Amino acid sequence: MKSSRDLRQLLESIDRKSYPAYKSAQGAYDCSDYILSIDHVQGDPFAAPSKVSVTISHQKAGFPSAFFNTDYKKRAFEDYLVRQFSKEIARFNFKAKGSGKSGLLSISQPGPEILTRTACECHAKGITARFQVGFPANGRTINSGELIRILFDFLPRCVEQVFFCKSRPAGEVKSVIALAEDQYFIRQELSRLGLVSFVADGAVLPRESGISSRPMKGGVAFSSPDSLRVSLTLPNHGPITGMGLKKGITLIVGGGYHGKSTLLKALEAGVYDHISGDGREYVITDDTALKLRAEDGRSIRNADISMFINDLPNKKDTRCFSTEDASGSTSQAAAVVEGIEAGSHVFLIDEDTSATNFMVRDDLMQKIINRSKEPITPFIERARDLYEQAGISTIMVAGSSGAYFYIADTIIQMDSYVPVDITRATKEFCAGYGADPVTSAPGFALPKEGRRLMQTAGRERASQAQERSGGYDRRGHRGDSRGREDRIKVKVYGKDSLQVGKEPVELRFVEQLIDSEQTAALAQMLRYSIEHQLLERFSLKEVVSLLLKELEKGGLSAIGDTSYSAMGLCMPRPQEIFACLNRYRG
Repeated sequence: MKSSRDLRQLLESIDRKSYPAYKSAQGAYDCSDYILSIDHVQGDPFAAPSKVSVTISHQKAGFPSAFFNTDYKKRAFEDYLVRQFSKEIARFNFKAKGSGKSGLLSISQPGPEILTRTACECHAKGITARFQVGFPANGRTINSGELIRILFDFLPRCVEQVFFCKSRPAGEVKSVIALAEDQYFIRQELSRLGLVSFVADGAVLPRESGISSRPMKGGVAFSSPDSLRVSLTLPNHGPITGMGLKKGITLIVGGGYHGKSTLLKALEAGVYDHISGDGREYVITDDTALKLRAEDGRSIRNADISMFINDLPNKKDTRCFSTEDASGSTSQAAAVVEGIEAGSHVFLIDEDTSATNFMVRDDLMQKIINRSKEPITPFIERARDLYEQAGISTIMVAGSSGAYFYIADTIIQMDSYVPVDITRATKEFCAGYGADPVTSAPGFALPKEGRRLMQTAGRERASQAQERSGGYDRRGHRGDSRGREDRIKVKVYGKDSLQVGKEPVELRFVEQLIDSEQTAALAQMLRYSIEHQLLERFSLKEVVSLLLKELEKGGLSAIGDTSYSAMGLCMPRPQEIFACLNRYRG
C-alpha cells in the first residue's frame, strides 16, 4: 500500500494540470493512524464531489467492543460517529477555496431517527467512514495545494477528534449506548406485555412544523391515562412510566387540532429508535407496524384483494388483481394484503388519508344499496377478523363515524394533546344507544400463502438468459457476469421517488420512508433485482428474502453497482422494500 508521503508527492506533481489528472490519485494510502482511500474522483469541479473514505483499526480507535457487540448497539454507535464527524467537518467546509464545489466537505445528515448507514460502518477490521470532498481547482485547473490542506490538515484533525476514543468526552458514547439498550429493552417488553406501542410520560410528540422533525418548543408533554399506564424498569434509565397500547383495535378520536394525528405520527415513527433530545426517544412501536392509506393511481400486480373487493361488474378476478391505475379503495385493499405479506403485525390508519368507501358504509347506505350490489367489504367489517384470526392489530384515527366505537377494544380521546381513556364510558353509551351497526361480514379468508409473482411474461426467456449470464439459479444461488457497461442506471429524487432505467417508482405515499438515503438503497435493491432477473424467477417474498440475505452477508455495499455507489445508502425496513417492489411497473 502507498504511503501518505506518496500521496502528497503525487498531488504536488499534478498541481496546475488539467482537472482529470486528479484521477491518478485514486487508491488507498497508509496515513499511520488510519487508511485514507480516494474511491472516486469527480470529473470536474462543478460535478458531484469526490468520494473518500477513512478506515481506523479497532486497536487504534480504542472504543470498547461492548459499544458494538450487538446489532442495535452497533447501529447507535455508528449513528453517533456520523453525527459527530458531520459536526467536525462542517467547521472546515469550503475553508479550502476554488471553483465550483472546491473545498466542500460533507457526510450523511441524519434526522432524529437512528438508522444503519453506509456513511459509517463498524466491521471486523475497524471503523470505516465514507464522505464527500470537493477537490479544489481554479477554473478547471488543479489546485493541489488546497487539497493538501484538506487531506493533511483538516481531515486528520477531524478523524482524531471523532474516531479515537481518547478524544471523545467522557461518558458521551456510553450514554448513547445506554439509550440504545433501554430502547431495545422496551421493544422486548412490548411482546411480553401484549403491547403494540409504548409512549413514555413526558414525551414531546408535537413537531416544530409540518416540515420539521424538531420537537415543538413549549409542546405539551405527554401524560398517559391512569387506566393505560404501564411501569417499566429500564436497565440504564431505571423506572419509567407511559401509555401502553394493547394488541387489538385501538381508536383515537377527538376534536380537530387536538392531537389525534400527532399521536399517530409519533406511533408511525416509533418503528425507529430516536436520539436523545428528540422528545420521542421513548416512543416505541412494534417495528413491523405499517401505515396504510389510499393511493389513487398506483399500480397493483397479481394481488389477492378478494377479502375486501369481490364481484366486480366487469367480472375481473380479484383473487389475482392487477391494474396500472388503482382507485382509492383498491389501492388501500392492496396495501392491506401487501402488508400481511410483508409480515406486519400492526396497521396504522388515519381516516383523513383513507378512501371513505373502503373504510365504512353507514346503516342507511347499506339499507338502500344492498350488499349484493356493493363489491366492497369495508375495513370496519374486517378489522376484528384481522386481529382474531391473523393476529394483526389496528390503530386508527377517526372522527366521521360512530360505527368504529363498536369494534374498538381501546378508545382514546385526545383533548388538547392530552389522551383520555373513554373506552368504558363509550361502550356503556353505545349499549343503550340503539341497534348496533353492521361491523362484521361473512367470508373472511386471508390471501393464500403462495408464490405471488410480480412479472409473469417472459419467464422462460428470463430463465434461459439467467442461466447463460450466471445469475441466480433455481435455488437462489448467485453469479453475475454483467459488465459495468450493462449496468442499469438509477436516479433518486429525494425520498419520494426513484428511477431505475427509464421506469419511475413513486414512493411519496410510503409514509414511513423517512430518509432519502433509504430511497437510494431501495433504488439499488430494485436495480439489483432487475439485473439478476429476480422478479421474473421468484415470488416477491423470495426476492425480498434473497436481498436481505445479500445485505446480511455484505451490508448495504453488497447491492451497490460500484464501489463508491455504496456511499449515501441507508437501510429501509423490509416493509419499505416490499412497498418499493410492489410499486415497480416494469
